[in-house]
Amino acid sequence: QVQLVESGGGWVQAGGSLRLSCAASGLTFSSDIMGWFRQAPGKEREFVAASSWTGKTYYTDAVQGRFTISRDNAKKMVFLRMNSLKPEDTAVYYCAADTSRRMVVDRTSSSVDYWGQGTQVTVSS
Repeated sequence: QVQLVESGGGWVQAGGSLRLSCAASGLTFSSDIMGWFRQAPGKEREFVAASSWTGKTYYTDAVQGRFTISRDNAKKMVFLRMNSLKPEDTAVYYCAADTSRRMVVDRTSSSVDYWGQGTQVTVSS
């Protein structure tokens, strides 16, 4: 079955950096869109970034220029490098897989076929 396992979350002061990793299994991966979503307390889960099978990347405006998504198709891993972190980036971050290639135009949870268990990122001011 499909499994997405995140790691790399934690606590960091504002302005700091973290790198999230997601290891995938049970997926073709190289032809899938892989992404990251986040959910803050009391808020809906929101799109953060995605990487298509061509390597093209997409970001929500709030993280553009600060976060970088990358992938290693050979290892079936996707990463999210987060720089210049702000307190408003505090959330549970979820790795997401879209096997139907919808996330290019639909950057909502409905485009996701599989989710990881989530990893907490806390940014203190």
